[in-house]
Amino acid sequence: MMHHPSIKQYLVSRPVYSEDSLAEDHQKIHRLHKTPLDHLKEYLTCDSRRAKNAVLSLLPIIGWLKIYRVREWLLGDVVSGISTGMVAIMQGLAFSLMASLPPSYGLYTAFFPMLTYFFLGTSRHISVGAFPVLSLMVGVVVTRLVPQNGPPANITGFEGLSPDQQRVLVASSMTFLMGIFQLAMGVLQVGFVVKYLSDTLVSGFTTAAAVHILVSQLKFVLGLEVPGISGPLSIIRTLEMIFVQITSTNICDLVMSIVIMLVVFIMKELNDRFKAKLPVPIPIEFIVTVIACGLSYGFKFNEKFGVQIVGEMVKGYEPPMAPSLEVFQESAVEAFPAAIVGFAVAFSVAKVYSIKHDYIIDGNQELIAFGVSNIFGASFKSFAASTALSRTAVQESSGGKTQVAGLISALMAMIVTTALGFLLEPLPRSVLGALVIVNLKGMLMQFREIVYLWRKDKPDCVVWVVTCLSACLLGLDLGLAVGLGIELITVIFRTQFPRCSTLANIQGTDLYRDRKDYLHIFEPIGVKIFKIPSPIFFANIDFFKEKLIEAVGFNPLRVLRKRNKAIRKIKKLLQKGSDDITEKGLREFFNQTEEFDFKDEEMDQLFNKNNLPSRINWNAELPVDINVPRVDLHSLILDFSAVSFLDISAMKGLKMVIKEFIRADVDVYIVSCDEYVLEKMHNCMFFDMEILTSMIFPTIHDTMLHVLERNDGKIKTGTILKRRCTAV
Repeated sequence: MMHHPSIKQYLVSRPVYSEDSLAEDHQKIHRLHKTPLDHLKEYLTCDSRRAKNAVLSLLPIIGWLKIYRVREWLLGDVVSGISTGMVAIMQGLAFSLMASLPPSYGLYTAFFPMLTYFFLGTSRHISVGAFPVLSLMVGVVVTRLVPQNGPPANITGFEGLSPDQQRVLVASSMTFLMGIFQLAMGVLQVGFVVKYLSDTLVSGFTTAAAVHILVSQLKFVLGLEVPGISGPLSIIRTLEMIFVQITSTNICDLVMSIVIMLVVFIMKELNDRFKAKLPVPIPIEFIVTVIACGLSYGFKFNEKFGVQIVGEMVKGYEPPMAPSLEVFQESAVEAFPAAIVGFAVAFSVAKVYSIKHDYIIDGNQELIAFGVSNIFGASFKSFAASTALSRTAVQESSGGKTQVAGLISALMAMIVTTALGFLLEPLPRSVLGALVIVNLKGMLMQFREIVYLWRKDKPDCVVWVVTCLSACLLGLDLGLAVGLGIELITVIFRTQFPRCSTLANIQGTDLYRDRKDYLHIFEPIGVKIFKIPSPIFFANIDFFKEKLIEAVGFNPLRVLRKRNKAIRKIKKLLQKGSDDITEKGLREFFNQTEEFDFKDEEMDQLFNKNNLPSRINWNAELPVDINVPRVDLHSLILDFSAVSFLDISAMKGLKMVIKEFIRADVDVYIVSCDEYVLEKMHNCMFFDMEILTSMIFPTIHDTMLHVLERNDGKIKTGTILKRRCTAV
């Protein structure tokens, strides 16, 4: 075969190895694996180095503060902090409406959680504060326990509190519980749980959340009185109530919202297009808020047009408040998925910027940081904190290098809360609703992923669509559970029904690929190479057997039954002295070269079941009325290169099917077996008198050369495979 002159070539000349002969020629190191007790002892052992690392791990601020470049970074952090602070203030006010809380408490969420994350967080760029999806999840619980129309839930802690104070208690208590969940997961080192939330799942979930948020803000944009609704199909019922009242739309609110959405959308597009030329992004949200406040105050929108405004802002900070244990019980089902979602979103955003700026983030420490931040914030009446992608993008793109920028943005929220809050009182709520909706662009644009996923990976597309639909219709908590279930089912299906293939040799090489993919291949007669590209376990062992039988073209168990039936018929014919079978034919059938005597004891010995495979020639000419399926296969090679583990059920099933093939006169070989899998086979007594360790080979080519040499008289090999391990 001609080779391209630019392709490098190599020549290997070595013995043909089985695993047994390889172990004889090359001594193996027997390693002692650590027991769980050894790992526990190592984990609990403490010395000065580990104590120092533990402190640095729990207080990441020590690590980056030591390398802080004041002259190079401080100005960027200050500018970034001011820019981010403006966005954080506006988003805090807007997202608090989604949580069904008075707007001023959104400023608490922009301040308190950041104070603790500054010390405990490992990300230097994320902006900690309100996140629309979490705000909505909190709002669902607040609406359920303190409905807008109707009596609140029967909770002892509600006595003597106004409806707004009750809502704040519910939100802060749920946030406190959410923080406990996050802190517990961080302490128990289970940050890996977020890995079960794939990008596809998170995308579908956040898109559904964006739809929920959009619907929840329509009442502010249209100026309608729509009570908060929670539970399955709440989005349908909310839309129904909105369309029933659509004729009562406040035109002033609607016009103002449309104008603001158009202006903010256009300016955000310009910010993105000219971000390389702009020193800092134009704080358009802050600008339109100031203008809207001025217009509302000057023209008295509240009195003249009936526009709903932010109203009285809480001045300063209130003393810490203990959470309600009864709210814990009522909100536990929603708090846990909120804890997972809040961390998953924040961690995924943090990971993007850590890769971009080349530093390491720790998932478990992030859980601890967000857990403590939410517990601390909830004590001071803030609600669930995570990060918002748009706010983090502003912090990073405007020059932020460390969380000093985050601290400055928190200080800006503090200034507004303590001194300037009264200036925001005339702000129309429809402006906040418009700002929320325009910030949903990124999440709503994720709908475009459906077409891409359908073309590239249909199971992932199913996960996206089912997660999005279930979260839209059933609610965010149930939707996340359904999406996670569907995601795990797709993983199970991929491993339970893998794409098995029959391999063939690519001519002139030691490479073996799917026979359907190449034109010039070589397949020796009587040899099959079968590959299963997944672990073999209890759920797919039967599928493995079916595909293997389909690949070889016969069922070994059925062949054995037919042969046993034929044996009994031949025995009867011999006993009757039938003319259909001759002594010559009998000798050929039993591979007997010497003279044969029809004695009962010799017949019994020949018909001994244990001797059948090695002594009978089933391709000999049989009497007319005896039909046995012809088996042309003499060697079956099982490629285990992609088999990462075998469980006990699969081991038993595999052992049974291998024995069936061996008893049907087919030599079975297992190749490229993982060391762990091979060790487990030995430990589980997989090998016995029939299944020998000599059937294990390190590569397919070694096995093929061994098969060709063993069956030298049965196969015409030509010049494709040579009797030495040579690869060119």
